[in-house]
Amino acid sequence: MPVFIIFEKIADLLVISLLGLDPASRLGGALHFFVYDTLKIFVLLAVIIFAVALLRSYFPPEKTRKILSREREYVGNGAAALLGVVTPFCSCSAVPLFIGFVESGVPLGVTFSFLISSPMVNEVALILLYGLFGWKIAALYLGTGLLVAFFAGIVIGKLKLEGEVEEYVWQIKVGAAEVAVPSWPERFAYARQYTGEILRKVWLYVVIGIGIGGFIHGYVPEDFLVRYAGPDNPFAVPLAVLLGVPLYSNAAGVIPIVHALMAKGMSIGTVLAFMMAVTALSFPEMVILRKVLKPKLLVIFVSIMTVTIIGVGYLFNLVLA
Repeated sequence: MPVFIIFEKIADLLVISLLGLDPASRLGGALHFFVYDTLKIFVLLAVIIFAVALLRSYFPPEKTRKILSREREYVGNGAAALLGVVTPFCSCSAVPLFIGFVESGVPLGVTFSFLISSPMVNEVALILLYGLFGWKIAALYLGTGLLVAFFAGIVIGKLKLEGEVEEYVWQIKVGAAEVAVPSWPERFAYARQYTGEILRKVWLYVVIGIGIGGFIHGYVPEDFLVRYAGPDNPFAVPLAVLLGVPLYSNAAGVIPIVHALMAKGMSIGTVLAFMMAVTALSFPEMVILRKVLKPKLLVIFVSIMTVTIIGVGYLFNLVLA
């Protein structure tokens, strides 16, 4: 894209002309990566979040619950996984969304398809991946995330685990709120407000992610990552998942790290597994979900997700080797 060339020239000006560093050196390469990716990712984020906010204005949580409450198993799982891509979800909203879905009559398995898809298949990350790596990697991310959400929701639904939801969830009555249709000026106002809020929330994660990515780009030897996390290491995928679980970041914050890891030769399946673990299996997310799930269901959920994500990593390492 032409605007990316401008970012490249700005990075050259700062790193080469002003600081006098060689971009082929470790420090120069790390700083060049940091400047270039910071400019590129924040511009992409601002444009993408605004566009996504306009799309999200058509799918408020009340409307999403209403749609899913009419769908049966399988069809509902597919609809929930797709709606999860374009509807608001974050760790802080996990509990109220879960309660609202259950009380609206949405089956438990369908609810989990939504709760898995929404953080895992992040629409901002999807378009960032498209901008950084092209449509094939973005489509791979979208397809695998939707499949994980679909099949994991089906498995949880078949296990009939409604008794493993905390009792108070079934006792809360959620009213069927009327959803007012906003005008276009209201949609644009919401999009501007939402873009500002999201950028204020994620900027630090993004900068930290770019900093880590810059360090990997400049200081981590290529043969190191290929040796320990390349396709020849049969344990690379589960190790990547285990590494991603304790991390707390959104998909936008982990994209710069993914960018650097792939540039250093890490396998695409291993990188996807790492990214999915960070966004869908983070420890803080599990702590919040514990408020509505009994330990048995939470362990089953984590186990299904872990096995599925590892399977996705191995599958794509095999197919794309």
